[in-house]
Amino acid sequence: MGASTPRILVTGAVGQIGSDLTLALRERYGATNVIAAGHRTPPSPLLRDSGPYDTVDVTDVESVASAVQRHHVDTIYHMAAVLSAVGEAKPQLAWTVNINGLYNVLEVSRELGVAQVFCPSSIAAFGPSTPRDQTPQETILRPTTIYGVSKVAGELLCEYYVRRFGLDVRGVRYPGIISSETLPGGGTTDYAVAIFYEAIAQGRYTCFVRADTVLPMMYMPDCIKATIDLMEADGSKLVHHADFNLAAMSFSAGELADEIRKHLPNFVCEFKPDGRQTIADSWPRSIDDSAARAEWRWEPAWDLPRMTVDMLTRLRERHAAGDLYRQK
Repeated sequence: MGASTPRILVTGAVGQIGSDLTLALRERYGATNVIAAGHRTPPSPLLRDSGPYDTVDVTDVESVASAVQRHHVDTIYHMAAVLSAVGEAKPQLAWTVNINGLYNVLEVSRELGVAQVFCPSSIAAFGPSTPRDQTPQETILRPTTIYGVSKVAGELLCEYYVRRFGLDVRGVRYPGIISSETLPGGGTTDYAVAIFYEAIAQGRYTCFVRADTVLPMMYMPDCIKATIDLMEADGSKLVHHADFNLAAMSFSAGELADEIRKHLPNFVCEFKPDGRQTIADSWPRSIDDSAARAEWRWEPAWDLPRMTVDMLTRLRERHAAGDLYRQK
């Protein structure tokens, strides 16, 4: 990214990944150089007060362009998206935000000379016909959700801008992300976040997928590290661009409940699958991320036991302070 400090715009900065990413970027590059952007005022005092915030509607190209010009932005982390479960309830909204919003960001970046764009994809890009174990980097992409369809289209659109216009666009296929700081935001993997909150607050949880449902997961610190590491990687070493497989750990919902029970012996978890089970069943159980490891030396630091201890410790502290369900 050069020797100069980047001027960064984070769209979707109020979301699960965006909020943690914004704070990490501010710590790394300086608070005034990282502009948090969302379609509403951030509920979090930490996010609102730690640096500049702007209201940006990614579905309005003029809104995006104005923010880039106003803040002299040269790097965009485009995290604004409608997630899988919400997308199935509101498919038109998902397409408008996920596709039209991305197109606007890419076009503004091309026209105004933005140097780098990060646009995340997801394991939702895969589908029932994709190999579910050690899912390859290059494989069948035939998702069955509008969220997944938008992610496949987004990967192809980003790749087109790399090839056609030379825009430096990068991205990863995120697995399920688990965070102790941000409440679930409408994704199919949200059970792996909610279970911790409910275990601390209520001592019980009703899980919306089967106990034997295995999905790839990642703890938020690894997610943030991977995102920044990719953006700081030597571009000349990258063969892929916006579609890197990314992995850390895979476990079943039952294994997660058992791991929590090691620390909270009285914790009760019931399993009552709903419509989100069908989505989970269409996604991989484990991911082959050898391309990311080879091209930019990706390596996760967190596994299930270590993550569980850290999550419970952090959420106990928040519960004791009375802010467990407040957005951090």
